[in-house]
Amino acid sequence: MTVWWGTVVECESALARRRRQGSFPEASFREGQVLLRDIEAAWYVVEPSAAVRDKAVRLLWVHGLTAADALQLSAALAWCEERPSGHEFVSLDERLAEAAALEGFEVLRWQE
Repeated sequence: MTVWWGTVVECESALARRRRQGSFPEASFREGQVLLRDIEAAWYVVEPSAAVRDKAVRLLWVHGLTAADALQLSAALAWCEERPSGHEFVSLDERLAEAAALEGFEVLRWQE
């Protein structure tokens, strides 16, 4: 699994938001943090760079993404050396998933 440098911050943000809203019991919150640490130990991180930043700016204008989503997609494009065909992209955010598909990734959609 390859992720953007800021992914752990976004995951922690989601856990914290659910906890603040009261929609996440304390035990589930703690389980989420443990699971995140386990997954984090196994993933490959795309570090910040000028190339990732510049590509993210282009993606903002082309797809209307948030800054964080543009950085995620830009990191994925850097990882695959701008050749997304045949590579999978996972996102629960529909706008980011659509942008990834338009950039050429095979998008894996969430199935409940």
